[in-house]
Amino acid sequence: MTEFEREVEDNIKHLGGSQIMKKMGTSFVCESSKHKYSYNFSWQGRPIIQYPQDIVAMQELIWEIKPDLIIETGIAHGGSLIFSASMLALLELADAAEKGSVIDPAITCRKVLGIDIDIRQHNKKAIEAHPMSNRIQMIQGSSIAPEIVEQVKGIAKDYQRVLVCLDSNHTHEHVLAELEAYAPLSSVGSYCIVFDTIVEDMPSTMFPDRPWGPGNSPKTAVWEYLKKHPEFENDKKIPNKLLITVAPDGYLKRIC
Repeated sequence: MTEFEREVEDNIKHLGGSQIMKKMGTSFVCESSKHKYSYNFSWQGRPIIQYPQDIVAMQELIWEIKPDLIIETGIAHGGSLIFSASMLALLELADAAEKGSVIDPAITCRKVLGIDIDIRQHNKKAIEAHPMSNRIQMIQGSSIAPEIVEQVKGIAKDYQRVLVCLDSNHTHEHVLAELEAYAPLSSVGSYCIVFDTIVEDMPSTMFPDRPWGPGNSPKTAVWEYLKKHPEFENDKKIPNKLLITVAPDGYLKRIC
């Protein structure tokens, strides 16, 4: 490790041990959520509905893992699909530069697969019209429906390095079912990332019209899943680094 890298590692350890900083991060997410803070950001022209800190963390992971396939549940306006596709395009650009070759835009080896129970037509049209669309495949249907799960597994078998992101229905039951279905598709050394685990740390009054809340959240599903799946570990280093994140306890690394 370089001196700088050691300094960064020490910084993250200190941040992870600071209850004050952690509370401040959670408080910021809780308060800013009241103002739909995450709605303020876009990626290459499409709303991404994520906190900037988590976007940066995803960039770091994609560059490190170099996945061939990214599976995402939950599409919304498509900003996350566009983000993932653009990161994969950069990986292919880097590969070409290393080999001294030229990229053919018509040939794409890496792909993003998005699943959503309701892909709105105006969002679908905008995603399909985007320059990154040739790297994106969308499937409409419930992410936990057996036929959808089998379709995704059929696509994933053709790829070596797979990264999974879960961000659809946030109830315990649904997220646990998604974890059982899709986490095993994550490659060793890659991640299954569960977004909005922060729901567990927020007041129940924040979700008056939603079927999820504290005690019935993505985080409780993660806790339940990890009890029976030692092939995954909860990578706390990432939330400790970010502090402001919607995915505390949500960055699950596959270790075997």
